[in-house]
Amino acid sequence: MSGIPSEFREPGYRSRRLQNWLLVGFLYSLFYMTRYNFSAMAASLQDVFGWTKGDLGIFELVLPLVYGISVVVNAPIVDKLGGRKAFLIGAVGVVFASLAFGAFDFVVLQAAQWAGTGDARTMLAPAQLAGGQTPHDLAVWMAMVWGVNAYFQSFGALAIVKINAQWFHIRERGTFSAIFGVLIRLGLILGNSIAPMFANLLGWKFAFWLPAGLVALFFFLNMFFVVETPEDAGFATRDTGDAVHGDAAGKVTVFGVLQKIVTSRLMWTIAIASMMVGMVRRSVLDGAWSSLYFRDVHGITRSDTMFHVAYWAVAILGIIGGFVFGGMSDRVFGSRRAPVVVIGFSGMVVALLIFVGADSLALGGAGAAASFAILSFFVNGAHGMIGGAASMDFGGRKGAATAAGLFDGMQYLAAAFTGPAVAWITTNYDWQVWKLWALPFAVVGAIAMATLWNVLPKGRGGH
Repeated sequence: MSGIPSEFREPGYRSRRLQNWLLVGFLYSLFYMTRYNFSAMAASLQDVFGWTKGDLGIFELVLPLVYGISVVVNAPIVDKLGGRKAFLIGAVGVVFASLAFGAFDFVVLQAAQWAGTGDARTMLAPAQLAGGQTPHDLAVWMAMVWGVNAYFQSFGALAIVKINAQWFHIRERGTFSAIFGVLIRLGLILGNSIAPMFANLLGWKFAFWLPAGLVALFFFLNMFFVVETPEDAGFATRDTGDAVHGDAAGKVTVFGVLQKIVTSRLMWTIAIASMMVGMVRRSVLDGAWSSLYFRDVHGITRSDTMFHVAYWAVAILGIIGGFVFGGMSDRVFGSRRAPVVVIGFSGMVVALLIFVGADSLALGGAGAAASFAILSFFVNGAHGMIGGAASMDFGGRKGAATAAGLFDGMQYLAAAFTGPAVAWITTNYDWQVWKLWALPFAVVGAIAMATLWNVLPKGRGGH
């Protein structure tokens, strides 16, 4: 708690902040659930619609591309509008997009028929679809709807960072980033394990419809019980100790914030590192390809216990990684973010090599699950630092959403290239190449963040 002003430790303040944080945080987790339910269901949807890996690559292109553009475009809007309102707008859009996506189940007259297992699977009969649609045509239409979901999803990370930048002092934000990582991994559990359970019980559309219902519930809870700033809750203004954009009177313009961010080598270096996180995350860990990998290589589907064990292990190790990295940043490195991000990227290299070795040694689904979990530890730790802590530190209270938009947007724009690339790699080569191709991105990220090893955000006066 060293270096944290006493007003941030007042019991009443911390209690009200916790209420805010829990409601905002659970809604953010549900945003992840309504994004990553597709990743968990990708193999099953491929079975139903008879899609190729190239068809799935359309989704893995559209979602990160739309999200990456939207998070940059919407960021100044969120800084101007406020995190709470932006979050509510995003929630409404996510609900309707998820309901529309699940409704495509009614287009299926007869699911595709398959024979064989793993990479030797062959289609016996294509899906019969209403309106004479081909599976590829339907993939395009469904990807467009999923792109609408991605647009509204973009409000989530911007809003949560914007709100919490106003409630957390800079010396607390490493720990905040750990909690940020918990929310992400909780959302991944919900999307990768709980949503498939809904599908097993009720049909695949409920993997999208029931999460939409949960988002709707937390929309109302956030609308009635969340406030934007400590001042809105009746507390005195607090100095969060971070970067400040604007004059002494606190005036701020979108142009002023953007100018500070886009002309800063520091900010662009962090953005490059965020891009590298995105390439590793979407290529291997969090994209649609993991469910195909488990099915095609190990014969594990969403109905198997090992499928859920794998994703729970990914979540748990990711959560631990977030707390370890957050604590190291605040307590070992004096709230410097770069050193722990370098450690994170270095760990990704080791984890990917372990993953290659696990399949080379024929360790089966358990070896794959352990490899995913180790990779999650390092990816989540690094991502939490960049997306959670650094965006607040260097954007400040006034520009937190704009900074988060730059970092998150660059991550997803880079990740958009992984959709077609991984579809091509996994079609023309084996899954070992899929793992190895992510290695250079981790190396580049480590080098970029190493150049910022001793950097801390400046307080009043800007960067």
